[in-house]
Amino acid sequence: MGGYTFAQWSIDLRYAIAGFLVDGLVGVTGVGGGSLMTPILIVLFGVPPGTAVGTDLLFAAITKTGGSFAHGFNGTIEWRVVRRLATGSIPATLLSLVALHSLHMPPGGARHLIMVVVSIALLLTAVVLIASETIISAYAQRLGSFRDGVITKMTISVGAVLGVLVTFSSVSAGSIGAMALVLLYPRMPAVRIVGSDIAHAVPLTLIAGLGRGAMGSVHLVMLLSLLAGSLPGIVIGSWISTRIPEFFLRYILAGVLIVGTLDVLVK
Repeated sequence: MGGYTFAQWSIDLRYAIAGFLVDGLVGVTGVGGGSLMTPILIVLFGVPPGTAVGTDLLFAAITKTGGSFAHGFNGTIEWRVVRRLATGSIPATLLSLVALHSLHMPPGGARHLIMVVVSIALLLTAVVLIASETIISAYAQRLGSFRDGVITKMTISVGAVLGVLVTFSSVSAGSIGAMALVLLYPRMPAVRIVGSDIAHAVPLTLIAGLGRGAMGSVHLVMLLSLLAGSLPGIVIGSWISTRIPEFFLRYILAGVLIVGTLDVLVK
């Protein structure tokens, strides 16, 4: 994770502002910060893709921990579903970390691989933002009628896909995971969908982030700066969310993600 002198342990205002803006949008729209933070770090700040992903993973683990505690305290986490997701995601995350470590790709090749996965994850997230209601209305009842054993296997498979995507890109744990849960568990209250999704994201992003940190892909001072701006951002964003139509913001955000995808590919 690199060593820093005492003088280097200072808040970088640029990253603090980024943390404020990203978690502000999270507070307004509920979309996971990874969908926004990673492309911002890569495109706007020129952070190497591996470092952007690794730092964002630990950022997500820390910021989602508070939300997980709140949902746990309120009893709005379906731990059965969390265990199913983790059964798929944790092994997939560990295997992805081993693959990253074992590939021994040159810096250019590793950068290209991460950029491709980030782009795919961003496009998937944009599609979810735009078409989630259509997808849910078409398939939720059909999938929800499957036997519990089939639903369990499908949930584990979703967890495995999330584990790979998140480890390589830090994107998709929130929005795609939440939509998958709505499809598989249409009778589960929305607040439990959100709580379970957040609770699952904590160990997923923590393991992936620590693994990438062990490979030197986490910038600790950047992480501290992002966290400094995130708390006031999410508080203000949550306040704004009651005053702006959510669907309007989601379409704007989907457009931003698509443009961000193009910028990431160009980079």
